[in-house]
Amino acid sequence: QVQLVESGGGLVQPGGSLRLSCAASGSISNIFVMGWHRQAPGKERELVAIITSGGVISYADSLKGRFTISRDNAKNTVYLQMNSLEPEDTAVYYCNVDGNYWGQGTQVTVSS
Repeated sequence: QVQLVESGGGLVQPGGSLRLSCAASGSISNIFVMGWHRQAPGKERELVAIITSGGVISYADSLKGRFTISRDNAKNTVYLQMNSLEPEDTAVYYCNVDGNYWGQGTQVTVSS
């Protein structure tokens, strides 16, 4: 069993920044891929970014340049730095590990 604990969501004004964290614990070893997805109201869940244990990164094309994913392999933790946030970024952000495990989600609301 793997537990994922997300933190860092909240309310931010347009143009602001947030940093999300997701810590994995439990029956885990050698996590290969960690990533973030998001789901906005009335929309399907979509990929935000993923990062492998070796540091290979992939972003959704629309988010390149504003979002930065990173991870600490020793802590089994993945981060998402989000800058220049827009109202369209409002969504529940979910952490994912190796495509199998999901966090409970953290709400990000961008509004003035």
